[in-house]
Amino acid sequence: MATSGATTETSSDESLYPIAVLIDELRNEDVQLRLNSIKKLSTIALALGVERTRTELIPFLTDTIYDEDEVLLALAEQLGTFTTLVGGPEHVYVLLRPLESLATVEETVVRDKAVDSLRHICQEHSVEHLEQQFVPLVKRLAVGDWFTARTSACGLFANCYPRLSVATKSELRAYFRSLCQDDTPMVRRAAASKLGEFAKVVEPEYLKSDMIPMFVALATDEQDSVRLLAVKACVSMAGLLPQEDTEALVMPTLRASAEDKSWRVRYMVADSFIELQNAVGPEITRNDLVQAYQLLLKDVEAEVRAASAGKLKDFCQNLDPSAQETVIMNNILPCVKELVSDSNQHVKSALAGVIMGLSPILGKDNTVSHLLPLFLSQLKDECPEVRLNIISNLDCVNEVIGIQQLSQSLLPAIVELAEDSKWRVRLAIIEYMPLLAGQLGVEFFNQSLSKLCMTWLVDHVFAIREAATNNLRKLVEKFGHDWADTHVLPKITAMSRDGNYLHRMTCLACINVVGEVCGKELTTKTLLPTVLALAQDNVPNVRFNVAKTLHIIGPHIEKESLMSQVKPVLDRLNEDLDTDVRYFASVASLEMAPLFA
Repeated sequence: MATSGATTETSSDESLYPIAVLIDELRNEDVQLRLNSIKKLSTIALALGVERTRTELIPFLTDTIYDEDEVLLALAEQLGTFTTLVGGPEHVYVLLRPLESLATVEETVVRDKAVDSLRHICQEHSVEHLEQQFVPLVKRLAVGDWFTARTSACGLFANCYPRLSVATKSELRAYFRSLCQDDTPMVRRAAASKLGEFAKVVEPEYLKSDMIPMFVALATDEQDSVRLLAVKACVSMAGLLPQEDTEALVMPTLRASAEDKSWRVRYMVADSFIELQNAVGPEITRNDLVQAYQLLLKDVEAEVRAASAGKLKDFCQNLDPSAQETVIMNNILPCVKELVSDSNQHVKSALAGVIMGLSPILGKDNTVSHLLPLFLSQLKDECPEVRLNIISNLDCVNEVIGIQQLSQSLLPAIVELAEDSKWRVRLAIIEYMPLLAGQLGVEFFNQSLSKLCMTWLVDHVFAIREAATNNLRKLVEKFGHDWADTHVLPKITAMSRDGNYLHRMTCLACINVVGEVCGKELTTKTLLPTVLALAQDNVPNVRFNVAKTLHIIGPHIEKESLMSQVKPVLDRLNEDLDTDVRYFASVASLEMAPLFA
C-alpha cells in the first residue's frame, strides 16, 4: 500500500512538472518564451484548479505585469476568458486587479484589449459585485493620475450602468461629465468616442439634462480630433430624442459641424450623413440636411466632396417620396452637374459609382433630359476609373430608359472608348465587356459589340490581344456553346490562316481558353482541325505553341480523336528540327500519356 501511495505522489509531481516549467517560462528573459507561456495560461489554470488559480496564479500575474507590449497584449486577451477558470461569476472579480493595471499601460493596443476584457467580464458580475468591485475600479480609472487610465475608463461606463442603483448611476454620469471636460485632449477624444454608446443606456429624462450638454461641449471643443468624434455621437443622440428635441438641441450643433473650419470634421459629417439622415427622419432631412448636403457637395476640400458624392444615391433614395423628385431636381442636381467636371479625379470617380442610381428615382423623362448628358460627359472623362464606374452601372439606366434609348445615347461613346488611341483605355473597356454583355443581352451584343471583341484579337498591342482572348472565355460562358459556334469559332478559324504569325499565335491562345468551355463536341470537331493544321506552320514559335495547346485542350477532346489525330501529330513534333518545338512536344506527350492509355 505504501508503494501505491508513493506512486500516486510521484504521478502527481509528474503531472505538475510541465506547469512548473510554464511558470518558470513566465519569468524567463526570452520574450518569446514568456509569450508562449502566456498563451498557455488556461492550461496552467486548469492544472492548478480554481482555488490555486485565484490565490496563486492571478496574484503572480498581477505582480509581473511590467513586460513587453506583445506579452501584455496576450495577457489582456487571455484574462477576458478566465471566468470559469477562477470559479465562475461569483469569483470573476479577482480578474479586475490585473486588468485594471493593464488598462493603465502606455501602449494603446494593450489598454484597448484590457478594456475589451473588462467589458466582457462586467456582464458576468452579479449586481452586488458590480457595485462593490467593478464600479470602484471605474472610478479609480476615471480619476487616475495618468491620462491612460482616464481614457480606458471611458469605455467602461455603458457596460455597467444599466444594472446599477440610482445613486451610483448619478455618480457615474458625474464622472463621465468630468472626463468630457478633462484637460487632456486624448481623454476628451475617448469620451467623445464613447458618448453615443453611453447615451443609449442612460434614462430618457437624463438625456436632455446630462448628455446633451456633454455632446455640445465636445462638438465645440478646441481640438478638431475631439469635434469629429462628437459627430458620431450626434447620430446616436438624434436617434434617441423626440423629433422636436432633436431639432432644437442637436441640429444647431450638427449644422455648425457641417461648416466647421476643420475639413476633417466636415469629412466626418459627410461620411456619417446617411446614418444621420436615417436617425433624424424625413422632416428634419428636408428642413436641415438637404441644405447641409448641398454645402458638403460644394466643399472646398476634395476629400469632403468625394465622401459626399459617394452618398448621393443613398441620400436621394431616403428622401421623403412626396418631395423626392423636387428636392433632387432643384437642390441636388445642380451640385451634381458641377461635380461631373470636378478638378479631382477621386471626386468624379466617387460620383460615377453612384450617379446611375438616380435613374430609377427620377424616371425615364428626367433621366433622358438631365442625367444622360452627365453620363455621356463622364464616359469621355480622362480618368479611366470614372468611365469604368459608369459602364459598370449601366444596368440601372437600361431598366429605366430601355435598350433602344441607351444604344442611341451611350453606345457611340462606348465604341469610341473601345477604339481609343490609348491602349490602356481599350484594355479597360475590354475588361468590362462581359459585364456589358450581361446588361445589354445577346441580341444587342451581337449587333453592336461582337465585332469589336473580335477586332481586339488582332490589335497591335499584346496586352490587348491577351485581354481580348481571356474576354472570349467569359463571353462563351455567358452566352453558351451555340453562340460560340456561330460568332466566335469561325473568326478563330479564319485567324489561323492570317499572314501575320502573331495573329496565328493569338488564334492558338483563343483556342486554349475557349476549348475548355466549348464542350467536347465543338472542341473536337471545330477547334482541333485548326490546331492540327498549324502543326505544319513554317514558324517554329507557332509549332511549339501547337504542342502547348494540345496539352491544354487534350482533356476536352474525344478519346477517339486523341488516339487517331493528336498522338501522331505530337509524335511528329517530337522529331521536329527546332529544339524548342521538340522540348514542348515531349512535355505535352509525357503529360498526356494517361489520356492516350
